[in-house]
Amino acid sequence: MVGMIDPATLGIANLLAQYRSEALRPVEVIDSIYQRLEVADDRIWICLVTPVEARLRATELESQSRELPLYGVPFAIKDNIDVAGMVTTAGCPAFAYTAGQTAPVVQRLLSAGAVLIGKTNMDQFATGLVGVRSPYGAPRNPFDERYVPGGSSSGSAVAVATGLVSFALGTDTAGSGRVPAAFCNVVGYKPTRGMLSNRGTVPACRSLDCVSVLALTCADILTVAQLAAGFDVDDPFSRLSPRPELALETASTFRFGIPRDDQMQFFGNNETPALFDRARQDMEALGGVAVSIDYVPFSEAAAMLYGGPWVAERWAALGEFVTAHAEALHPITRRILEGSKEYSAAEVFQSAYELASLRRQAEATWRGIDVLLLPTTGTTYTLEEIEADPIALNTQLGYYTNFASLLDCCGVAVPHGFTEAGLPFGVSLIAPGWRDGLALAIAERLHRAAGVRLGATDAHVPVKGLDPNFVPLAVVGTHLRGQPLNQELTSIGARFARVCRTSHHYRLYELAGTIPRKPGLARVPSGGSAIEVEVWEVPMENFGRFVQSVPPPLAIGNVTLESGESVKGFVCEPVAVMGAQDITQYGGWRAFLASTG
Repeated sequence: MVGMIDPATLGIANLLAQYRSEALRPVEVIDSIYQRLEVADDRIWICLVTPVEARLRATELESQSRELPLYGVPFAIKDNIDVAGMVTTAGCPAFAYTAGQTAPVVQRLLSAGAVLIGKTNMDQFATGLVGVRSPYGAPRNPFDERYVPGGSSSGSAVAVATGLVSFALGTDTAGSGRVPAAFCNVVGYKPTRGMLSNRGTVPACRSLDCVSVLALTCADILTVAQLAAGFDVDDPFSRLSPRPELALETASTFRFGIPRDDQMQFFGNNETPALFDRARQDMEALGGVAVSIDYVPFSEAAAMLYGGPWVAERWAALGEFVTAHAEALHPITRRILEGSKEYSAAEVFQSAYELASLRRQAEATWRGIDVLLLPTTGTTYTLEEIEADPIALNTQLGYYTNFASLLDCCGVAVPHGFTEAGLPFGVSLIAPGWRDGLALAIAERLHRAAGVRLGATDAHVPVKGLDPNFVPLAVVGTHLRGQPLNQELTSIGARFARVCRTSHHYRLYELAGTIPRKPGLARVPSGGSAIEVEVWEVPMENFGRFVQSVPPPLAIGNVTLESGESVKGFVCEPVAVMGAQDITQYGGWRAFLASTG
C-alpha cells in the first residue's frame, strides 16, 4: 500500500504510465483520493460515490486490460448530468430524481476505464457564472476563499484544481465551464455545440448547452474530449462533425483577433490589462500575428443571452417546476427564471433575426483571423461584492464568454498568470465551430509558454508539447530570439515554446575566440546554478540535420530543466570551459550581454 498520492501525479498520461509500469494500482489511487476527501472542502460535492463502490470499480479494472485509454483515471461530473442509480439535483434538492440511465457522454468515459468519484456542486440549474447560487453552499476558491470560485461548474473546477480528480465534466452555455476554470487556474474546454451528447443532462438553454471538460492541461482535455465526443442519434441537438475526429491542427503561424482598445473591459481592475497584454506578447512570440477586430458583433450577441428572450428558453425547460416549487429556488435563480416569462413570441423571432445578422458580421471577422484571444473574464469578485450586486457583476463576468454558443464558437480557457494578490488570471482562445483542434493546439502552446502552476498543485505546465512531430530543444546563447544565429532555427520551421531555467546543476561560460560570441553550458557535480534558456520546438524531419550543423566544442545533449524534465539542448565539451570566463552569476546569456553593454 502506497501513501497519500501527490495530487500532481493525477495527470492522465502520468497516471497511465505509472499503472502500466506497476508503480501504482487503481485501488491505491482511489484509496488515497478518499483519504484526502475526508479533509477536503465538502462543499465541492453534492453526491459522492461511496468509498466501497469506488474501490470495487477500481478492483474490477485491475482484472481488465491496462490499455484502456482511461484505465483507473478518477473523474467527477457536474450534478446536472445523469448517472444510473445516482440522484441528480441540478443544485436544487426539491428537483432531485434518481436517474434511470447514465448520460451517454459519461458512459463513454466509464467504458474507457475511468472511475467516477462523485457529482459536483453548481450554481442552481446552471444559472450563474459565480458559483455561489447553491443551497449546498459555495465551494471555496482554492486561492483565496474570500473570492468566488466561478460557476456554474464550480465544484468541478475546484475538484480538478485541488487534485481530487484527474478531470471533470461541467456544462457551458454562457461560460459556465470557462469562468470557473479561470478562477481556479485550470483549463476549461467548451466544445462546438453538438459535438458531445447532451442527452441525460438537465437543460438550461437546450439549444445552446454544451457538456464541457475541465482538467489541468490541454493534453488531458484532448484525451477526454476525443473519447467523449460522438454523434448521438437520440439527442436532437447532436451534430455530425465535418471532421473525422477531434485532432490538433498544427499552426506555426496564425492570426489572432483582439478587440479594439476602446472595446476592452476590465471593470476597474488595474492589474488584468497588463496580464492580458503579456498573453498577447506570448501569442506573438509563438508565431501569432495580432489583428485588431471590431468586437461589437460578439459583445452584442453576448448581451442577448440574458438580456433578451433566450433566457426564456430556461423557462421552457424549468417553468413547470418553478411554478410548482418557487419557494425551493435560490432567490437569484428564481428572479432570473420568473423574469424570463415576460418575453413574447414576436420578441423571440425579432431576436433571432438580430442574431442572424450578428452571425453574418462575425463571419466577416473570422475571414481575417484564425482565433480570438480574449480575457476569460476582465476581473474577479469577492463573495461580499457578489452578494451586494449579484445580477450586474455576474453579467460583467460574461462579457467575453456569453456569445460563444449563440455564434456557434468553440473555446478553450487557459491559465496565464497571477495578480499580485495571488489570484489566477486566464485567457480564452475562441474559434469558429468545428475548429476545436485549432483552438486546443494554440491554447496548449500558450499554456506552456506561460509556465504557470497546474491548478492549486505544486506542479507546473510541462515543457514538452503534444505534437510528436516536434522535438523540444533548450537554447542558451546565440540561437536565442534576437541573437545572431536564431535564423538557423526559424529557417527550418522551428517555433518558440517558452522561457524557463535549467535545474541547479549547471554553470555558464563565455567561450574564448568564437565569432559570434558564444556561451557554453556545462553540467557540474556540485556548485551549479539554474541558467535561463529558451525552449524551441524543432520539426522532427529537420532535427538530425540541425544537430549535424552544430560545430564543436558545442554539442546537442540532454539538459535537465528546473521542472525536472529532460530535453535536448546545447551543451559544451568540458575541455572548452578550461580557462573560459565563468559567467554563471548572471543567470543567463542575455543578462551577461546586458552587463557588458
